[in-house]
Amino acid sequence: MPISKIIDNWKNKVYDAVYWLEGEEPFYIDQAVEYAEHHLLTEAEKAFNLTIFYGKDADWTQVVNACKRYPVAAEKQVVILKEAQHMGQIEKLLSYVENPLRTTIFVVAHKDKNVDGRSAFAKVLKSKAIMVSTKKMYDNKLPEWVNTWIAERGFQIAPKAVQIIVDHIGNDLSRIQNELEKLIVNLGSRKKITEDDIEKYIGISKEYNAFEFQDAVAQKNFSKSIKMIQYFESNNKAAPIQLILPTLYAFFSKLYAVYGLGTSDERRIASEVGIAPFLVKNYTAATRHYSYGKVEHILLLIQEYNLKVIGINNGGNTDGDLLKELVIKIMDTAAK
Repeated sequence: MPISKIIDNWKNKVYDAVYWLEGEEPFYIDQAVEYAEHHLLTEAEKAFNLTIFYGKDADWTQVVNACKRYPVAAEKQVVILKEAQHMGQIEKLLSYVENPLRTTIFVVAHKDKNVDGRSAFAKVLKSKAIMVSTKKMYDNKLPEWVNTWIAERGFQIAPKAVQIIVDHIGNDLSRIQNELEKLIVNLGSRKKITEDDIEKYIGISKEYNAFEFQDAVAQKNFSKSIKMIQYFESNNKAAPIQLILPTLYAFFSKLYAVYGLGTSDERRIASEVGIAPFLVKNYTAATRHYSYGKVEHILLLIQEYNLKVIGINNGGNTDGDLLKELVIKIMDTAAK
């Protein structure tokens, strides 16, 4: 059951006794916990019927005893265990999960990892609780997620603006949402979000960012690439090397996949490689600068420089020096 369905059920006053929410994507877990904490009970009911524990500080006996209490002047009580992955002996909750109190709604947020699916505890959770395992969203799905989020709120966003956001922020849905909410508040009556808005309200330069740098390398534009690196050296937060290298690697990995398809059909490329339709021409243009064999070599180069960033065979170079070296080698590779 997706977490959106759980929240819909709660809105329709359909409740289960135990909800076990686990996995790598905290965004959706946080959505459910936030709703349970703020909307399952009225303000008057919360005083006696809402109990919140944090895994690091909680003892399993305290949690079970709270769950076994009966609600006060209400039909139900809510017990929430946040950061459950940090609680010792969490499997001791098994006896309660096997026989929960129907007047208690017990919500467990177990982030970053899943319980061992082979354990007796996991088997009980699967049979007795509403158990949801979340996964990190694939990077190529982020633009679609941003577009949907924006559209649901009655706004539109330029495709390039979407790409700038996801390339800069990365796979952090909570942070993306926070930045978009901040942006929308500042739009006033306008409904269309542009690259200028991204620069003004989120602080990502529309000219000097990871997406534009990737594009300069893709076009084999050496002077523009070096100019951008010089800007990044003076503005550390604009596009740190830890952001740029994954962006470049993702680009050349997709370019490698484009070669593998062996087609010039833009719709097929967009669908099968996971490229935004407006970007397909960038990839087909890059094939004129980088051959299939050269792309293989570039991917190895990027991996090599990723190791240098963390100090392996670095030679004392700055991040800016490493980026310049990498660009020279990429474009030299392309020239051969």
